[in-house]
Amino acid sequence: MADIKGFLKIARLDSEHRAVCERIQDFNGVAKLRPENKSQEQASRCMDCGTPFCHWGCPIGNYIPEWNDFMWRGKWKTALDLLEATNNLPEITGRVCPALCEYACVLSINDDAITIRENELAIIEYGFKNGLIKPIAPQKRTGKKVAVIGSGPAGLSCAAQLNKTGHEVVVFERDNKPGGILRYGIPDFKLEKNILDRRIDIWEKEGVIFKTGIEVGKDYSIRKILDEFDAVCLAGGSRLARDLKIEGRELKGINFAMDYLTQANKNISGEKISSGEIIDAKGKKVVVLGGGDTGADCVGTAHRQKAACVVQIEILPKPPECRTVNYPWPNYPLLLKTSSSHEEGGERHWSILTKKFIGEKGKIKKILCAKVEFTDTDKKGCLDMSEIKGSEFEIEADLVILAVGFMHPEHTGILSDLKIEFDQKGNVKTDENLMTSVKGIFSAGDMRRGQSLVVWAISEGRRCAHNIDKYLMGSSDLPLL
Repeated sequence: MADIKGFLKIARLDSEHRAVCERIQDFNGVAKLRPENKSQEQASRCMDCGTPFCHWGCPIGNYIPEWNDFMWRGKWKTALDLLEATNNLPEITGRVCPALCEYACVLSINDDAITIRENELAIIEYGFKNGLIKPIAPQKRTGKKVAVIGSGPAGLSCAAQLNKTGHEVVVFERDNKPGGILRYGIPDFKLEKNILDRRIDIWEKEGVIFKTGIEVGKDYSIRKILDEFDAVCLAGGSRLARDLKIEGRELKGINFAMDYLTQANKNISGEKISSGEIIDAKGKKVVVLGGGDTGADCVGTAHRQKAACVVQIEILPKPPECRTVNYPWPNYPLLLKTSSSHEEGGERHWSILTKKFIGEKGKIKKILCAKVEFTDTDKKGCLDMSEIKGSEFEIEADLVILAVGFMHPEHTGILSDLKIEFDQKGNVKTDENLMTSVKGIFSAGDMRRGQSLVVWAISEGRRCAHNIDKYLMGSSDLPLL
């Protein structure tokens, strides 16, 4: 490395955020881009460790120590080339990835990890700023056609990789614009949509065809897909939300998180909202059920919609702030996460069981809750939960958002029509080459893996592209990651 003592001289510098009083007035990005000289300083902290476990922690195998070194030396173009060799969407992961690599950083054993995610973002934004990222269309076409159904991170990565090899790639998306969960599930204050549009515009110029507002199986027949295309990638995500089927669930004002976030994103972009009831937190007492990232996104959205108050509750106990013996380095630990949304206000409570929804004239008014405690694990290895006697209490609520995860992909429609086999969890079942039970039809991302992270979706899409290319051509030069 250029500066073998950089980590001894420079402290970790986390990304700077806009002031809370300013950012809750709009849906613009919360994080500020770091100055290039500061990013170079942070890159100097990468310590040239003998075995860089950041590679192990990263699902797409980013060349992290290498591009940190080049960035520190001011060789931004070389750093960019290495970054783009493994990641089709670094401007996305640089903003919303939970940075598994940082928890596997060797320096994090006894110090603060390298700011890998922010360094990645600095490199890709340097590339866009200086005109280094341009469309590069394949010089010749193979004559093979591939349909990618679903335009989330898995579908987009798969399409981009297959297009590089010269295959004609058509991406089908049932929503009005491509991007899937990146566009409709992540709020603008975490990922402004011009960032996504910038990349999609490049792919279109490179030859990827996007057909939006088309639901395959309904607007475009399965038979037509099978007749027109030599291979298919199913990348429709895991969209069936987990419900909370307790007394009072039928009351108005109880909504799934993805419905809420999708409406908010469409409203910001000016898209027409087709559903009958508008979900708006303005002036309401909002309760978010679920303590994960999606729940945090709902909290931030409610703040910006001028909710009267926001409460987020989670049934599991409050996570620790430091690693425990159950999550030793270099594993990704279960830690307390305080997002930018939590910094903006509201309350958070853990170990809270939601027992009943209470309404008035058909609308939600209160939630009956109780405190719970967790003791030893049961025979299945799960924590044993029990309600604390006499701990019942009520929370007033005009709007309840269910952010308690997803079950599996929607089985109706194309998956049913194709008679695709599912695994025990209800996800699409594939072989080691990511091919489904139907020859020539592959699957990637949350639809195959189950609800997961954006970086895993990208990894899945790239791996699927390799296997589709090999299926079509007999071999593939595309990387497996």
